Amino acid sequence: MAQVSVPVTQTLPSGVMLNAYPDSIGCNLSQMIDFLKRPEMADLFSLFYILPTFFHSDLDRGFSIIDYDLNEELVTPEDLKELEKLGIEVKLDLVLNHLSVRSPQFVDLLEKGKESDYRDFFIDWNEFWKDHGTMGPNDHIVPDKEYIDKLFMRKPELPLLKLRFPDGSLQTYWNTFYQKVEFNEINAQDFENIKGMDPVAASEIADHIKVVIKDKGQLESADVEEIARCGVNLSKEDLIAAVCHKREFLGQMDLNARSEQVWSFYDETLRKLREYGAKIIRLDAFAYLHKEPGQPNFFNRPGTWEYLKRLRGIAQKYNLVIFPEIHSEYGAGIHEEIAREGYPIYDFFFPGLVIDALDRGRNEALLQWITDIRNNNLQTINMLGSHDGIPVMDLKGIMVGGTYRPGLLSDELIDETVQRIIDRGGLTKNLYDANGKKIAYYQVNATFFSALGEDEQKLRLARAIQMFMPGVPQVWYLDLFAGTNDYAAANRGRTAGHKEINRTTLHLIDIENGLKRDIVKDQIELIRLRNKSPAFTGEMQVIDCEPHQLQLCWRHPDASVTLRADLHTHRFTVSQDTGNGAQILMSF
Repeated sequence: MAQVSVPVTQTLPSGVMLNAYPDSIGCNLSQMIDFLKRPEMADLFSLFYILPTFFHSDLDRGFSIIDYDLNEELVTPEDLKELEKLGIEVKLDLVLNHLSVRSPQFVDLLEKGKESDYRDFFIDWNEFWKDHGTMGPNDHIVPDKEYIDKLFMRKPELPLLKLRFPDGSLQTYWNTFYQKVEFNEINAQDFENIKGMDPVAASEIADHIKVVIKDKGQLESADVEEIARCGVNLSKEDLIAAVCHKREFLGQMDLNARSEQVWSFYDETLRKLREYGAKIIRLDAFAYLHKEPGQPNFFNRPGTWEYLKRLRGIAQKYNLVIFPEIHSEYGAGIHEEIAREGYPIYDFFFPGLVIDALDRGRNEALLQWITDIRNNNLQTINMLGSHDGIPVMDLKGIMVGGTYRPGLLSDELIDETVQRIIDRGGLTKNLYDANGKKIAYYQVNATFFSALGEDEQKLRLARAIQMFMPGVPQVWYLDLFAGTNDYAAANRGRTAGHKEINRTTLHLIDIENGLKRDIVKDQIELIRLRNKSPAFTGEMQVIDCEPHQLQLCWRHPDASVTLRADLHTHRFTVSQDTGNGAQILMSF
């Protein structure tokens, strides 16, 4: 009989995880470490998820990686040694799907074109679709409808970026996420060094180019040919050189995982992350990595599993735990599929369930999710707030093979939850179909405290529930200080600026004042209990109670702790029994 290969389950470290940018408190990681050394922070965190401005990056607050070297402005090797001395293990990101256009690989491609060593490091859109679509009038192939209908869009247009090679050819590359091409002002002086160029003609050409770029955002091949024909003493090569000199790219370019060169890059990167002291690696945007004509560009099978298996083999070589980061509807069951393959999962269901439970005063949806976690032996990392938005799509049901698989909340309850958060100042992020039509809310951007209506008692209970959940609790630094929506930051118009509503930098005065507030001190007390009590290394028990109540208990031979909460009034107690009878530790 053939042996069945059983996936090896990766085990997460225990304890409570802090989540922040290197400069979320103060102006660099050193000042964040000074914060962690304060006596108030003793025994609070065992883990630290440091967001990827840790590396050199440009867009999306770190998730557009230039390279995986330390960002010297924010992080030093000495900082990493100090974290090790504090006994805090590190979690870092590997952004699997893409690199910045400013990465050494893409810069080399821009400079050398077809002669670049990185010609196949990124996905040539037209080469990918050459047998599955039709060349359109704008220098790129439009996939046939049967293929394009399967594409999952993160922006309301085809996922591509065009660039002009040094030989003048216009090339198109796959770009799932952000992209932008900017031109500095074109003027007559850009053509003044061209031999025989008349000043009047140079001015007319510059004006014409400005109109075309304003209209189209770039020069298509037909535009180049037309302008070169009309310009006196202007060759196509001179025109391209003048215009490209004024061009600047921004964007996150998809990597070509069909290339062994990319896999060598992953291997080198994981080795480097381990040298930084990382123990856990979050695989950002992994579900977009495997692409195949006729398959969805999001978590297609079996290709995605083949890639993950190969990545896990590399990670095991460096003694790293990897876990995939994915947003998907509960009804799709992808979280269970990932867990069955032995991977921990991010608990993106928890934040919306807590908001629903505290707003409606009902426990059934939250208890259903706790039951799922326990029955399926799911290893989870959960959170309230995070660097991203509050997930809502994740809670939904979905049609699978003609059968509706329900979500954790009904569509009506999800819509009500979303509307309450928006009414409290939240901002929305949408998804799109292949035709650019908005199809769903993806998440709502807000601080978790503001999403709760800035009700301190709700935040206390939310934190208590999180500390009693199965899995590893991850704490967003701003939630700890009951941060409120930062509308000024969100309105500054930067890339993904809506996310800045929940990324306020805290300075020394903010920390000093915050540590005097009861809402901060109470959360610290709850977090320290979870991080240090032996009870949480034992077994969890859900105690039967009324629908408006929640009672959770952790039992270990050395101690047990129990949370008893009223979801209507938001009052709760935490008691502990170390063998001498139960004593109330906290009552709010």
